[in-house]
Amino acid sequence: MSTEPRTPAEYLAALPDDRREMIEAIRGVVNANLPAGIEEGMQYRMIGWFVPHAVYPDGYHCDPRQPVPFASVANQKNKVSLYLFCMYVHDGAGPGPAEVFAERYRAWLGRKPDMGKSCVRFKKLSDIPLELIGEVVRARTTEDFLAMYAGQIPASARKRR
Repeated sequence: MSTEPRTPAEYLAALPDDRREMIEAIRGVVNANLPAGIEEGMQYRMIGWFVPHAVYPDGYHCDPRQPVPFASVANQKNKVSLYLFCMYVHDGAGPGPAEVFAERYRAWLGRKPDMGKSCVRFKKLSDIPLELIGEVVRARTTEDFLAMYAGQIPASARKRR
């Protein structure tokens, strides 16, 4: 029985070479572009970047024991999934960052990205728009991200004080 990785390094060490290369590339660009106040670690059994409780004590509204997710990357059965929560939090003015990402990806690779409701999926390193991912990650300050995040929490999920 294998143990669950406790650090990003342990997570990477357990991957096959091709997936490790993809996730290391994504991890490198995310870490190089993170706004101040976001930390890297393990969250939901993936490499994650999040707003720690020291910065946002209420935590993630879905599970207040967890810090607020910003982004994460995971090796899955047939792909690598990049969860850009920071891209899906939007103030509603104009096209959202997810729509802009999809449009720019399509212009870059000539086809639409494999996107789900909360992630972008990749099967090979050459399909990963590292520069675009870097732009998405650095597009918001932690303060702006948290303001948009807090504004989108449903009233029924807001922490009672």
